[in-house]
Amino acid sequence: MMYKIVEKVENFVDRHGNLEEDLNELRSECQVLKRRKIDVNSRIQVGVECQSGQVVKEEVKGWLEDVQKIEQDIQDVEERVGTVPYYKRASLDKLVCEKIEVVKRIQERGIFEGGLGIERAPPCGIKIPTEYLEGEISTKDEIWEHLMGNKVGMIGVCGIGGVGKTAIMKHVNNELLVGDRFQKVIWVTVSYPLNVLELQKKIALAMGRTLKEDEEEMIRAAVLMDIMGGVRFVLILDDVWENFSLSDVGIPEPTLQNGCKVVITSRSADVCNSLGCKIVKVQPLSPGESLNLFLNRVGHDVLQVAGLEDILKLIVEECAGLPLAIVVIAGCMRGEKDIIEWRNALNELCQCVKSVKVMEDKIFDRLRFSYDRLRSLEIQKCFLYCSLFREDYEFSRKELIEGWIDAGLIDKLGRRQEAYDRGHVFLNRLQKNCLLEKTVTQLGREAFKMHDVVRDMAIKSIGLGPGFFGYMVKADVNLTKIPVGLSLKCPSLSTLILSNNRALSEIPSSIFEDMIGLKVLDLSCTGIVTLPSSISNLVNLFALRLKSCLKLKYLPSLAKLRALNKLDLHDATIEVVPQGMEMLVSLEYLDLFCKTLKEIPTGILPSFSNLQYLVVWSKISINLEEVARLSKLESLQCGMKGIQDFNYLVNKSKDFESLTAYDLQLIKSGGPGCYLSRGKHQRMVAIAACEIGEERIVLPDKLEEIIIDCCKNMKNMRCGLNKTGLLENATELRKCFISITNAEKIEDFSFCISFG
Repeated sequence: MMYKIVEKVENFVDRHGNLEEDLNELRSECQVLKRRKIDVNSRIQVGVECQSGQVVKEEVKGWLEDVQKIEQDIQDVEERVGTVPYYKRASLDKLVCEKIEVVKRIQERGIFEGGLGIERAPPCGIKIPTEYLEGEISTKDEIWEHLMGNKVGMIGVCGIGGVGKTAIMKHVNNELLVGDRFQKVIWVTVSYPLNVLELQKKIALAMGRTLKEDEEEMIRAAVLMDIMGGVRFVLILDDVWENFSLSDVGIPEPTLQNGCKVVITSRSADVCNSLGCKIVKVQPLSPGESLNLFLNRVGHDVLQVAGLEDILKLIVEECAGLPLAIVVIAGCMRGEKDIIEWRNALNELCQCVKSVKVMEDKIFDRLRFSYDRLRSLEIQKCFLYCSLFREDYEFSRKELIEGWIDAGLIDKLGRRQEAYDRGHVFLNRLQKNCLLEKTVTQLGREAFKMHDVVRDMAIKSIGLGPGFFGYMVKADVNLTKIPVGLSLKCPSLSTLILSNNRALSEIPSSIFEDMIGLKVLDLSCTGIVTLPSSISNLVNLFALRLKSCLKLKYLPSLAKLRALNKLDLHDATIEVVPQGMEMLVSLEYLDLFCKTLKEIPTGILPSFSNLQYLVVWSKISINLEEVARLSKLESLQCGMKGIQDFNYLVNKSKDFESLTAYDLQLIKSGGPGCYLSRGKHQRMVAIAACEIGEERIVLPDKLEEIIIDCCKNMKNMRCGLNKTGLLENATELRKCFISITNAEKIEDFSFCISFG
């Protein structure tokens, strides 16, 4: 008992003596927390983390509230220090120590490596790009009547492939957004085979929510049912191939009481019947409607060509009233005025379909006509590449063009930008010929995809041919482990794409032992933590894509991959560069936008004398003299911590003859991690958290966008923000955003184009 009393007395005395020391530690930790709060608020204010279509995460809002609360608590403690009686100093010191631990925990939570914003769907739904709709008005009116009425809750829109089911429903979707009868209008493409987990995920995202991927299907269904309950919605399920239970997915059954509606489109009337739908049959267009649609797409001026009208009618007749066939064929003939070309086109089209009896094959052969008229083997191969991906796969423009380049489908003889420009031309050509269609993702972003009938045509009618025998594409198919076929010897495999499978967490060590011919490996957006050392066997590998592998901590030696042209580690979580990187002498594309990476060791970059594309996280330490010697750079993104370093690199970059795109960030320690373009410009500068003072800043040539955030002493800056100062030569500037701390006043700010 005496020992415990002595121990308590000693603790009491210690706390009396430690109060000042602990208070100083609390104040120090509070300063760290305060700077982090300023950092977060700055990122939110500037909007770099919360782009269009994003909102601040609830996690971030909660953190800021906790910071405000602890700041008030600490202020209360400070007020007590001066008035607390001597005998209560020990208890006050105990409180101070507790607050220190609370502050440290809040600091740890304030890193937000995944960003401050979260994507959300628009309040009611997403407006979908539509094309001119010929005929089908009565069908659309019938669907609309069922949606507005109280007698039908389930509507099934059915008809053969290419007859216009999806086109009609796109118009209906957009018209529903205008009124206020429904709180949510949700569009989900289902496709084959039906994946319940993916369907649940898409519906939840459209509702502005997310579901836990590791929960059982039944639990997810219950959560989704709760999310949708009480919301008056229209759910459009496009391209349904098989029967399923609404309740198993978590979709509330439409009733008179809840006012909800479900519309499915399907080629099968049996599927519509099995779901209890009121069937609306979509019929082919009449001859007159078909001709009107064809002329609308090809241009009415073709009627001015003597003798062409009769040929036009025969071509339209061959399309059998199918809008998809009409649109595709009209697209590839647009701008053609030579009657001989039209006559030849009619002959080719007739040859395609005259011996075909199965209706599906007739559609395919009519669509193949457009493929044949591409008249370019390069573009045809790029088209067939798209069909390797699952049905209704959505490509971003950059993803698709980069895929074509990596696969060697676009000749890359010189500059990377030239190859990329060719990719743009190819993509536009495929869209013009209606072999690819522009769409928007659930997040409202531009994307491209193949119509499912066009994809079927590519696979069944054309066939992928010997050029694609070495491809395996299992992107976005919810893989949890490597496909069985890959455990065997695959020496002839040239391209392996397993991207967008978040549940794929492990790559067996034996997988790369016999893939000597592999040239493209894409494991982007997977859950892998590392790669096996057997990757060193891939001596012919051309492109290694590991973008957004958020759990990737370690890479084995890459020293033997001397043929590697592209290494993409964007948003990976590695802490050190892979061993042997200096041996990658063929590298032309390097993306090290890794927030966990501390530095690029001196001596590595000079090995990459052919480098054309370099992206580095703005806070990574990098040798600027080595960057300045990369004379073939076409695109550069990196950060600097001092004005002298910034000016040095800018001056050196003016000697880069090929540099067409740059993102240079001058951010001092303690500033935000990275700024994103607010206008999707190719040439951008960001300056943040700097004491500019009297030091002049040199800007690069052809600047399109500048962000200046939280910089001090701007009013004393020798090169003021006017036409005779900092922006004097920025003649191509398109966007300027300024955020000023301490309400500093800037004179003559007349050159600013917009405030973000």
